[in-house]
Amino acid sequence: DADIVWLQNPFQRFDPDADFQIACDRFSGNSFNLRNEPNGGFNYVKSNNRTIEFYKFWYNSRKMFPGLHDQDVLNEIKFDPYIQKIQVKIRFLDTKYIAGFCQVSQDFNAVCTMHANCCFGLEAKITDLRLALEDWRNFMELPPDQKSLPRSWTVPKKCRETPFHPPDESPNSLPPAAPKISAQEGNNQ
Repeated sequence: DADIVWLQNPFQRFDPDADFQIACDRFSGNSFNLRNEPNGGFNYVKSNNRTIEFYKFWYNSRKMFPGLHDQDVLNEIKFDPYIQKIQVKIRFLDTKYIAGFCQVSQDFNAVCTMHANCCFGLEAKITDLRLALEDWRNFMELPPDQKSLPRSWTVPKKCRETPFHPPDESPNSLPPAAPKISAQEGNNQ
């Protein structure tokens, strides 16, 4: 997503054995736990047969959950036996490193990205991302001996003041999904 700021290189935080890694709105403390709440705004995927099958399954599963956002469809299918059958290795990224406004990292030394998730409206997102960058700059200017002291973010602030969904838009009133393209049609393009 475009509403993510990179503070440090996140690549060192990825599991080299995982096929599909995704950020979380809320992280349980266990990257293997399917009960984590994924956020599709930030993910890292290896291209292989397992992830190709996974994405086909995810895409085609939208028909079973009409009106749901792709992230909500993922929440519905992540427990499906087909996921185990194709043996795709899913990992959920710890919000200590891949943070967002839903669950802000408490470790300034570890945080790599900050996502304006759990926030509605461009103005609120921009305001709070600017505050996050200001917090980061202030942290980076500290003398080394003060960087290990506990610190708090000033965000979310404006995002906390705005409803997550606008009054006239429920999460289920999203535009219809794009028409399905079969694997055969996709290969012919």
